[in-house]
Amino acid sequence: MSDALTADALPPDTRSLGAGRVAAPIPRPPGTPEPVQAADPLRREIAATAARLIADGGLDYGTAKRRAVQSLFDGDALPRGAMPDNMEVDAALREHLELFDDAHAARVARMRRVALALMQELSDYDSYLTGAVWKGIVAEHAPIHIQLFHDDVKDIEIRLLNDGIDFEVGEIAHFRGDSGRRDVEALMMVWRGEPVMLSLYPQDDLRGALRGTPAERGDASGVARLLAATPGELG
Repeated sequence: MSDALTADALPPDTRSLGAGRVAAPIPRPPGTPEPVQAADPLRREIAATAARLIADGGLDYGTAKRRAVQSLFDGDALPRGAMPDNMEVDAALREHLELFDDAHAARVARMRRVALALMQELSDYDSYLTGAVWKGIVAEHAPIHIQLFHDDVKDIEIRLLNDGIDFEVGEIAHFRGDSGRRDVEALMMVWRGEPVMLSLYPQDDLRGALRGTPAERGDASGVARLLAATPGELG
C-alpha cells in the first residue's frame, strides 16, 4: 500500500469550525477515487437526501437510498438509471458533514485513534479497518468497523471475554456481496467509549479482501499513516 495520502479537493482552511478554527481536508485512504458527484440532477437529489438520512438517523446506505426514493417520489416509479451508487452517496455525505457537522474532523481523528489502538490490541489476528472511519466520512452514529481474519471465531470471542469486553453477536453480509456467500458473524461492542463492530472472516477470505481496490480497507500501518495526516487532533 502506498504511503501517499489523498486530500479532499477542497483547499485547506476554507471552512470555519467556530471560535476562529478552520478545518483542513480529511485525508482519504490511498487509492480512493476523487469524490464523485452524480451528473444527473435527480441522482444528486436522491444522493443528498440519502446522505441526510445517514447523517441524522444512522441508516445504512441501502435503507437510506430506499427511503430517499420513497420521500421524493411518494410511491411513484423511480425513473430508470436514477438510483445513485454508493460512491455518489459517499460524495454527498462528505459534503453534508463538511457543511453541517463541525465535530466531524475531530470525530474522524478520535475514532481512527481508537481503531488503531484496538487493532494493536488484536495484533494476534489479521485486522483491517473498513467502512466510514477508514474512508473518513463518519456520521455521528457510525461505528468503527474492523474486519478480523482468523479461522477460529471462538478464539476471538474468548479473547474478548478474557479481556473483560462485553459484546453482542449478530451477522453482517459478506464484504464480497455475492448472493451465494453466507453472512458472517459480527460482534458489536463499545471500546474506549466508541461503538465498534468486529466482522469475523475465515483466514482464506483475506486473499480476496486484498484484491481489487485496496482503498476499501487498511491494516494497522495504513491506519497509522492516515492518522498521522488526519486533521482534527482536537481531542
